[in-house]
Amino acid sequence: MPKKRAMARAAERPRFRNAIATIVMILMMAMIVRDILVRRWSSPPSAPDMTRRLP
Repeated sequence: MPKKRAMARAAERPRFRNAIATIVMILMMAMIVRDILVRRWSSPPSAPDMTRRLP
């Protein structure tokens, strides 16, 4: 019986690690999409400095 318990625990670890890796990847993708959306709909870029003379 102890062998079966040890194997059951060993089988749970990869599942747990896979779940954590999946959650981290989803969070990273959400942050990237959020960054893209914020940059797209944020305030427009400021106008160029008009005091500078062009050569």
